Amino acid sequence: MPLAIEFDFGAVQHFLFNAQIRHGAWVTIQVAVIAQALGILLGGVFALMRISRNPVARFVAGLYVWFFRGTPALLQLFILYFGLPQLINNQTFTNELTAYRAAILAFAVNEGSYMTEIVRAGILSVESGQMDAAKSLGMTQLQAMRHIVLPQALRVVVPPTGNEFIAMLKNTSLASTIGLIELLGASRLIYSVNFKFMELLATAAIWYLAFTTAFSILQAELERVLAAGERERAQTLFSRMIDLMGGRRGT
Repeated sequence: MPLAIEFDFGAVQHFLFNAQIRHGAWVTIQVAVIAQALGILLGGVFALMRISRNPVARFVAGLYVWFFRGTPALLQLFILYFGLPQLINNQTFTNELTAYRAAILAFAVNEGSYMTEIVRAGILSVESGQMDAAKSLGMTQLQAMRHIVLPQALRVVVPPTGNEFIAMLKNTSLASTIGLIELLGASRLIYSVNFKFMELLATAAIWYLAFTTAFSILQAELERVLAAGERERAQTLFSRMIDLMGGRRGT
């Protein structure tokens, strides 16, 4: 007998902008953006610790990266949401640790371990002579790091960071396992009632594809702007060095 494929395209169109789906999509964006921002912040801090001369700082940062890169994000989410309340056994803590907050914290800490290595690689990609050149212009190490090293490191950091954010958008679906009503969670709630499984999953897929496509375009534009800014910055630094060398020769 021929296979009969039943797919209700009208249901997809009906639920695509359903209020519950739109709310879930908004929660997905919130969790992804906040967690990614915190992850970048953590990555920057631990990256500096990784390249520090302090052995304790290097050990702590290495331990952080080792654990959170070596265990699944879903396991970390369960540890934070289910494990910590049992371990701490404090009602106030349990009440404050909502699924929304737990998802943000878990994804941020997990993302921070990846961003640590991305930022570290970006900093190390800048030639050490750039720092010496900046200091020869009278900059402090902090000023050189801010104005010379980090802007150049961004060229290396931005592409993988964009990829990480796209992965973050998709990983937010894991939060549905702890009861957060994000995009996939909203789809599951609806199809648990009307049993239109494939139609609701297709609806969620459309939203995820729209998000990832939009942010991919933004990432490409950001890379283009950074590349142009990098060329201008290099020309400015070169001119300042030439002027300084000319002034020294004049003396």
